[in-house]
Amino acid sequence: MLNDVISEYEAHLKKATEALRHHLASIRTGRASSALVEHLHVEAYGMTMPLNQLANISVPEPRLIVIQPYDANMIKAIEKAIQQSDLGLNPSNDGRVIRLPVPPLTEERRRELVKMVRHRVEEVKISVRNQRRDAIDDLKKLEAEKLISEDELHRGQERIQQLTDRCTRELDQIGAEKEAEVMAV
Repeated sequence: MLNDVISEYEAHLKKATEALRHHLASIRTGRASSALVEHLHVEAYGMTMPLNQLANISVPEPRLIVIQPYDANMIKAIEKAIQQSDLGLNPSNDGRVIRLPVPPLTEERRRELVKMVRHRVEEVKISVRNQRRDAIDDLKKLEAEKLISEDELHRGQERIQQLTDRCTRELDQIGAEKEAEVMAV
């Protein structure tokens, strides 16, 4: 019983950490990355689809993303999706491929991105704390139902707190790395 609650909590922590990594990968830095655009949703064939299902995305140079649609008729729709996104990139096409030059970030934009990173890290930390509260409540219910002893309850709470502390440190580290990446000129 106790181990089930703790392992479920650990799974939530891993999901939260991976979700943060995934989200931060889509935040633009000074370098081009396919992660910036691969999950943009494009109106295609009567429904919305992620860009990575409609085109080959490559990064031939540090400041250039090249998008080669599998279907040349999709170029306009892909360009429209890029322009409507909040990336601030201007696509250009030659009829076969779309080129996305990634300009260097201004100092002001870097600061905005750092704020976004910090905000997202804090959101995930709040989620982790909420999960911790739920896990501890689950343990208390088990103890109230006499399925675990009071000692097991305290051991479980300590273990959950240790996991929370470790996860919080990891989230802070991930955020600090992304901030450094964003601020690097």
